[in-house]
Amino acid sequence: MKVNEENPLGSEKISRLLHDFALPSIIAMLVGALYNIVDQFFIGRSVGMYGNAATNVALPLTTVCTALGLLFGVGGASNFNLKLGAGKREEAAKYIGNAITLLVGSGVVLAVFVLVFLKPLMIAFGATDIVLKYALIFAGINCLGFPFLILGTGGSTLVRADGSPKYSMICMLTGAFINLILNPLFVFVMDWGIAGSASATVIGQVVSGLMVAGYLRKFKTLPLSKNDLLPNWERSRLISALGAASCFNQFAIMVVQITLNNTLTHYGADSIYGSEIPLACSGIITKVNMIYFSIIIGLSQGLQPIVSFNYGAKKYGRVIEAYRLTLLIGTVVSIIAFACFQLFPRQIIGFFGEGSEAYYQFAEEYFRIYLFFTFLDCIQPISSNFFTSIGKATKGIILSLTRQIIFLLPLIVILPLFYGINGVMYAGMTADFAAAVLAAYLGWREVQLMRSWMKADK
Repeated sequence: MKVNEENPLGSEKISRLLHDFALPSIIAMLVGALYNIVDQFFIGRSVGMYGNAATNVALPLTTVCTALGLLFGVGGASNFNLKLGAGKREEAAKYIGNAITLLVGSGVVLAVFVLVFLKPLMIAFGATDIVLKYALIFAGINCLGFPFLILGTGGSTLVRADGSPKYSMICMLTGAFINLILNPLFVFVMDWGIAGSASATVIGQVVSGLMVAGYLRKFKTLPLSKNDLLPNWERSRLISALGAASCFNQFAIMVVQITLNNTLTHYGADSIYGSEIPLACSGIITKVNMIYFSIIIGLSQGLQPIVSFNYGAKKYGRVIEAYRLTLLIGTVVSIIAFACFQLFPRQIIGFFGEGSEAYYQFAEEYFRIYLFFTFLDCIQPISSNFFTSIGKATKGIILSLTRQIIFLLPLIVILPLFYGINGVMYAGMTADFAAAVLAAYLGWREVQLMRSWMKADK
């Protein structure tokens, strides 16, 4: 009981907690998206459309890094907060230690794997003959930063769970600032082109990762020992279980990205646009959409420690209040994003370099059709993380898979058979709507269940 009384997660006003935890998380996620946007901007201005297409082809690798970071970061943080809320401090420390070991180990393994199989991976991800040489340079350099990117992504979640969201934000901001400064220097001044942009990104990731590692050595809530870092199968399994929803969502995004790239290349060749225009436009639009989703995911990550602690402490009224407030804020953000995508698609795509009229035409249609249900898109990721945070990993996993795997992936394959390249756009809007409806229903049922528990306790 002493832990519950002393911890502000169980007593502070929900709106204040959500502000304190979500805002740094949002900024950290935006910074992660900024890495891609900065690369896209300078590569588009120096290399052009083929460079933009190359970054799109390499994007699934970055998504894998995010997936692994969230798997062990969110899983470790959720278990930590649940155990802390229940007053089990020593057990909570071991989950943090295991999560750190898993983050570092997975980053090294992934970097080695990508270096060995780089060319076949780029071809499988949709690179055309023209785009391949740029993709090999960009991805080959980028993979050197994967261990630091995964540690920075997942470790920042552990830092937030420890009650230091501002430091987590500073770590990400520092890396992004370095990337922003070095990109024009390497690309234009030193004339390194796409290799310079990739190098700037890696250096920024290394700095962010090392800053997170420095914090984790001196964890604030409770001390960590070397024994806490020793891998334990049962704890690793539980970390993976609660981090699986966030991880699967990213892996699902990766699978869709690869399928989408190949579909756009194939059906683009049979259209007036050709193969490279859809590939380049899709990459830019995906990264622009990441800015919006960074805010939504940041909100859901800010929700995590609040919900986990109060659910563990059986304060269900606070859990419901936090979930509803997060959905309300997410809806407002989604409506603003929807308006931008519908009203200013040409201006947005033009920010990343010039193109032909066909280039702009495809981008406008993609923005307006594929992203039509953006105003509903917050419901699925927030609800998925909500279920994970209260320890209901199965529902979280199901929701994380709905949009990308259950709905979008088959639609991307089926609809273009009837509508050509336009079928890809219809697939996106249909999947968004279906995923939002299912998430809203499951979230409503869970809230009703907690309300029944509250009535029974009175």
